Amino acid sequence: MSERDYVQSIERGFAVLLAFDADRPTPTLAEVASATGLSRPAVRRILLTLQKLGYVAAQGTRWTLTPRVLTIGQHYAATHSFLETAQPHLLRLAEETQESASLAQLDGTDVVYVARVQVRRVMAISIDVGSRVPAHATSMGRVLTAWADASVVEAVLAAGLPRLAQRTITDPTAFRDALHKVRQDGYAVVESELEDGLLSAAVPVRTPDGAVLAALAYSTTVGRRTEEQIVEKVIPLMQQTAAAISVDLRLLSGTRRLDTQARDGFY
Repeated sequence: MSERDYVQSIERGFAVLLAFDADRPTPTLAEVASATGLSRPAVRRILLTLQKLGYVAAQGTRWTLTPRVLTIGQHYAATHSFLETAQPHLLRLAEETQESASLAQLDGTDVVYVARVQVRRVMAISIDVGSRVPAHATSMGRVLTAWADASVVEAVLAAGLPRLAQRTITDPTAFRDALHKVRQDGYAVVESELEDGLLSAAVPVRTPDGAVLAALAYSTTVGRRTEEQIVEKVIPLMQQTAAAISVDLRLLSGTRRLDTQARDGFY
C-alpha cells in the first residue's frame, strides 16, 4: 500500500475511540488529546464528528461512548458465522468442566477473545468478548502462534516477551521450544505466565480444510486443578468440543450457510 492510499483521518478517529477505556470512561477533550498525542483542535473535530454519527456523546466537559459502538462488534459476529456455530459447544464445555470456556483469535501479537462463557471469575483482570491479552503468555496464544506462519512468530518475538508473572517465558529460544511442544502435543497448557495462579489450556479449532481458525480455551486456578488433571480429564473434552465445532462448520459449509447474512449472534 502506498502512502497516498493511507487515510490518516481514519487512523486518528479510531485512536480517539480507543482512548475511552476503564481508566478513562468519560475523558475530557484534553485527556483524549493527551492519550492520543493529537492536538486539541484535531480531537475536538473528531469528537464532534463521532458525536454527529452517534458514537460518542457530550456530558458537560466530558465525553462518553454510546451503545452504538457495540454495533461494530455485532457486525463482526454477523459476518463470522462460526461464532454462532461455536456458542452452544462452549456452553456445553463450560457445563461439563464447571469452568470458563472461550474462543480466541490472533490479532497481531495479541489474542482477542471472540466468544466466551464465564462460569466464575478466575483472573484478576476482567475478561469479556473483545478483551486482548499478549499471545506469548497464554495457552490460546501458544496454540494460535504454533500453527501460524513463521512471520507471525517473528512478530511476536520482535514485540518482546515481557515478564507478566512468575513463570512467563521471556527467552526466545524457550518460546520456540514451547511452540514446538504444542505442535507435538496438539494442545497447550500454561501455568502462571499471564497471571500468578492462573492455569489455562487451549486446543486448535480447524476449518474444513484443516487450517487453524481459532483457539478453544479453558481457564481455572492452580488451587482447583493441576496440569496433570487438565491433561488427563479436560484436554480430551476440549478436543472433542473443537472437533464438534469443526464438524458443524463443515456441514454448514456444505449447505452454503457460511456467508455474511446478518444474524443475531450472542450479544
